[in-house]
Amino acid sequence: MSELDFIRPDWPAPPGVRALTTTRAGGVSPPPYDSLNLGAHTGDAAACVAENRRRLALAADLPGAPVWLKQVHGTAVVAAHRATGVPEADGSVTDRRGLVCAILTADCLPVLLCDQDGTRVAALHAGWRGLVDGMLESGVAALGGPEGLMAWLGPAIGPDAFQVGAEVRQAFLARDEGAAPCFREDQEGRWRADLYALAARRLATVGVHAVYGGDHCTHTEAARFYSYRRDGETGRMATLIWLA
Repeated sequence: MSELDFIRPDWPAPPGVRALTTTRAGGVSPPPYDSLNLGAHTGDAAACVAENRRRLALAADLPGAPVWLKQVHGTAVVAAHRATGVPEADGSVTDRRGLVCAILTADCLPVLLCDQDGTRVAALHAGWRGLVDGMLESGVAALGGPEGLMAWLGPAIGPDAFQVGAEVRQAFLARDEGAAPCFREDQEGRWRADLYALAARRLATVGVHAVYGGDHCTHTEAARFYSYRRDGETGRMATLIWLA
């Protein structure tokens, strides 16, 4: 069995906060999901996903099964300690120890939040639609506000690879005219969007200024990450956070 390859957030979280993002290494799924696909909605065999999740739980020493979500590119955030089944939401929060908040991505931006005292955590799924509509603001509000919060931006499609149309740029500028520098016009007359910079702006707007991460590109780092834009049919990475 090949080893799982985790990315640990580079942020000054207190010792009781545990967090990681998976890569595509160390699982059993065949192409095009090779190999640690953790998404049950991708077309991969259910038995492969179940085995991959089992390996994740063992390798990461998880305190329990993650609270998986049915992600819909919305702004709903659920309390992990109240969740039943697979809630339809794009984020979860908790202040209880031993509950694992989890989201799945393959280009969209995973955002983790915790406070300096190590008493509350959140995992948020933020594609461009979620960012425009206020996903990060919803996550901060669900944690009771920005006081003492820090954020980590996990692996997402990078600013040189994320090509969008003028309508996407305009949707952001309609909410925040200062977001213009987060877009660069390319040679095709379209725009390259910086999800990391856009997320940092939205977090700052609601009072979260301690922002870390944002230094990967799922689209170009093909050996390590899944990318929906690059491959279409593909697997999903998981980004997890919990209080130990």
